[in-house]
Amino acid sequence: MKKFQEILKKEKYKKINFKVSKTQHLLIKARINGIKGSFILDTGASNSCVGFESISLFQLKAGKSKTKASGAGANGMETLLAKDNKLQLGKWKNNEFHLVIFDLTHVNLALIQHKAKPVHGIIGADILLNGKAIIDYYNHCLYLK
Repeated sequence: MKKFQEILKKEKYKKINFKVSKTQHLLIKARINGIKGSFILDTGASNSCVGFESISLFQLKAGKSKTKASGAGANGMETLLAKDNKLQLGKWKNNEFHLVIFDLTHVNLALIQHKAKPVHGIIGADILLNGKAIIDYYNHCLYLK
């Protein structure tokens, strides 16, 4: 495993640690526009997103969106779009990051019902694909290039 990590480092991958919650979600810390938040790392989510209540926290310029959000237990939800934000996961950065904004209440209610902490949003496949992600589930770390 040590050799694998050395290869990734040589290939300019950045290592970002995550935690596994009581609900078996992967939890990761991120900064959006310089502000810290807590997120679920979700390979099944097509886009990264935050809840409506986080617009002011992360200083987002929310605009109209034609996209309807759907996910576990919810479909056809109205969304907004915030373009050109700064995202930082560990030492990995993306300065042209777009975020979908929608009602995350159902996600956070489910987490709270299972005695887990609520999150600000979800880091989805858009970031994982852009960063050529490698997820090491055993060691609880994400590598992004």
